[in-house]
Amino acid sequence: MKAVILAGGLGTRISEESHLRPKPMIEIGGKPIIWHILKIYSAHGINDFIICLGYKGYVIKEYFANYFLHTSDVTLDLSNNQMFVHERHAEPWRVTLVDTGESTQTGGRLGRVRKHLENEQDFCFTYGDGVSDIDITAAIEYHRSQGVEATVTAVHPPGRFGALEIRNDRVEFFKEKPRGDGGMINGGFFVLKPSVLDLIDNDDCVWESEPLETLASKGQLAAYEHNGFWQPMDTLRDKTQLEELWLSGEAPWKLW
Repeated sequence: MKAVILAGGLGTRISEESHLRPKPMIEIGGKPIIWHILKIYSAHGINDFIICLGYKGYVIKEYFANYFLHTSDVTLDLSNNQMFVHERHAEPWRVTLVDTGESTQTGGRLGRVRKHLENEQDFCFTYGDGVSDIDITAAIEYHRSQGVEATVTAVHPPGRFGALEIRNDRVEFFKEKPRGDGGMINGGFFVLKPSVLDLIDNDDCVWESEPLETLASKGQLAAYEHNGFWQPMDTLRDKTQLEELWLSGEAPWKLW
């Protein structure tokens, strides 16, 4: 099974980092967040990835082009232009890197990799900037049991501010950073059939608009509810929070 990763956006809300490199290459614990995402899928046996590139895509290409060198012990014989590998530590990944355009929208990027997906029964699809302890295997099984074209993972949004309940000028309830208001949102981990690609007309197609709205109106969009950890990296504050979790040794998304 294949997983498609969106990695072409500008990352304007975390421009402190993204002006130097694409958002998926921002590091958590010394590894790009896209590495963490691939490790989540790999923990469930998915090792074939299609990465949709855009803004500064060459940085991601160079990272994977040199991945084997970076993760192995080697001796370089410069006089003879030879490299001897002593130990190999690289994951068993197959990574297809596709330039999907600088300004292409999310749906358009998925449409641009159609030829790599047409023979698949189902495939996974997610964004290159969020991590979770989602059970990918269970999500795939749920999707297939529903007999639909698409399944979206529904999650509770993380709280960003403390909540107060006030009565007669007195705080009766206080909770620091509660999770949302009970409503669930798009968690970004999809399981899809290739037929959804027919809903993408051009590069300007936004996946979260017409394609998902059409699927929902046809009763072809199932929701896999995930009540565990989920965290996007939209801001520098989010990055700091994820970094702290990783350094604590208790990162919930570390399933490997």
